[in-house]
Formats: sequence, structure tokens, C-alpha cells
Amino acid sequence: MTHERTNTPQFRLGRLLITPNAQGKLPETDIQVGLLRHSQGDWGDVDADDWQANHVAVTEGTRILSAYVSENGTRFWIISEADRSATTVLLPEDY
Repeated sequence: MTHERTNTPQFRLGRLLITPNAQGKLPETDIQVGLLRHSQGDWGDVDADDWQANHVAVTEGTRILSAYVSENGTRFWIISEADRSATTVLLPEDY
């Protein structure tokens, strides 16, 4: 899917959190690139419905979920809370 990523953040990430499992399995560079993509509106590997829901969430203030795959093949998610108080990096099994 073609993304509408901008070069500037579309929303604030709030407090950055990461689960111990994700921290142990993801390269730091992939985490940083994922957070940048997430904040700029590139939601990664989500379906068209979730992609659209994330765009709406930016303006309506609901939860945003992005999905990426790291260089080592580990799938991970980034979730920003509806109130933008926190953004968490986690593996799907951590949810």
C-alpha cells in the first residue's frame, strides 16, 4: 500500500516505553526507525482498514497501531495511546 508519510511528526508520542521482550529481540536501529515512521504516518504492515483508521485516529485522538518487521525478521508493533500520553514498542505476543 502506498503510504502518505510526511517528513514531520503528525502527533506526539508521549512517554516512550518498550516491553522487555521487544528490547531483547529488536535492534536499536529498527526501534528508532519504527518510531520515526510511526510518528510520520507510515503505519507499516497493516491492512487498508487499519491504515485508514490510523489516519482518522490522528485527528480524532484514538489509539494508533503500526506494525513493522525488523532486519532480523522479528515482527513488532508500536501503539500510541488515545490520549498520546505514551507510545509502546512491543512484540505481538506481548499484547
